[in-house]
Amino acid sequence: MAVVLSMTWPGVTPQQYETVRQLVDWEQDQPDGAVLHVAWFDGGALHVTDVWNAQSDFERFFAGRLAGAVKEAGITGEPQSTFSPLQRRFVASGVSGGA
Repeated sequence: MAVVLSMTWPGVTPQQYETVRQLVDWEQDQPDGAVLHVAWFDGGALHVTDVWNAQSDFERFFAGRLAGAVKEAGITGEPQSTFSPLQRRFVASGVSGGA
């Protein structure tokens, strides 16, 4: 079942996020089960909304690829994360690719 991951990670900087993004290269080497990733910064925290085909897909990606890059980027602490079942997804026509 597809899930929505909502995550807030206090203290993560845009530079750390970019370091992780470059190390993991998820835009070119897309993780199995990833559908959508949106990230922004507000209130001194990284905020992420992801859609995954299954929670286990994200957990496998985190353990196998993301955790090491997070450590290498010097990110500490733990994110506040929740997974919720996806009810519906809409993508406007003509939308594709990254930012």
